[in-house]
Amino acid sequence: METIKDVYHAGSRAVQDRVGVRGAADHVGRSVGHGIKPVAAAFLELQPLLVVGAAAPEAGGVWASPLAGTPGFVRATGPRRMSVTGGPRPDDPLATALATEGTAVGTLALDPRTRRRMRLNGRLRPTPRGFAVEADRVFANCPKYLQKRDAYETVAGREPGASRHGRALTDDQRAFVEAADTFFIATVHEDGADASHRGGNPGFVRAPSPTELTWRDYPGNAMFLTLGNLAADPRAGLLFLDWTTGAALRLTGEAHTEFAPDGERRVRFTVTRVLDTPRAVPLRWSAPAYSPANPSPPG
Repeated sequence: METIKDVYHAGSRAVQDRVGVRGAADHVGRSVGHGIKPVAAAFLELQPLLVVGAAAPEAGGVWASPLAGTPGFVRATGPRRMSVTGGPRPDDPLATALATEGTAVGTLALDPRTRRRMRLNGRLRPTPRGFAVEADRVFANCPKYLQKRDAYETVAGREPGASRHGRALTDDQRAFVEAADTFFIATVHEDGADASHRGGNPGFVRAPSPTELTWRDYPGNAMFLTLGNLAADPRAGLLFLDWTTGAALRLTGEAHTEFAPDGERRVRFTVTRVLDTPRAVPLRWSAPAYSPANPSPPG
């Protein structure tokens, strides 16, 4: 298990101190470990989806991408090693990063059926069948703000369509973002990368302009890994999935946190590049039951 000093860097500590939750963060941080416990290994082998986040300088920023496969395509192959069979398509912004020895990656395995999620961050090693991640940090998150989807099916013959590139969101993409109940965010710092989840009732994310997104940062586990990373390095990648059609909307840009006097926190994300891929994953999930923890979005 890591020491608290290993879990948090200066960016996370600065946010924890500003909000006044250092003690709570220290308590939660003691659950972060290096190894993959048997219960975590069993969880991984049941998942058909893995979200991976990393910096990709050749693709112009930090990105989050979905990887999908038959359960077992992600599995623990050692006390600290997670192996992935397959990988991104050649045109994925993370294709080069996920084929490069030593890339810092953040991964998130999320199971809407059980409202469980697991994060594993570490360094990448290419393998003949895909890649492996040597874990630096392994930990679970509570089910807060995670929508429940009871079942999924793999759609036979569903293949990714041609990706659409842009520098700003179209009207349809803005509407898609504002109808979302879930998105994923990848962030980085000098020692690693992280992939995390944000959820809420539809409307919790706003797109006030073609190049700006904003969302309220709901109370969480007090760790402030994402906001801490952003305090140190504002680069970020967002991933919005269509849980029915499998479409993936990926954005890269920079994010900044605004702290209001009443304690509310709001994140503003400036879009620099857009990648919209129809049918990116072959999974079709059932309709969601929204988390009872979700606040009502502003009118």
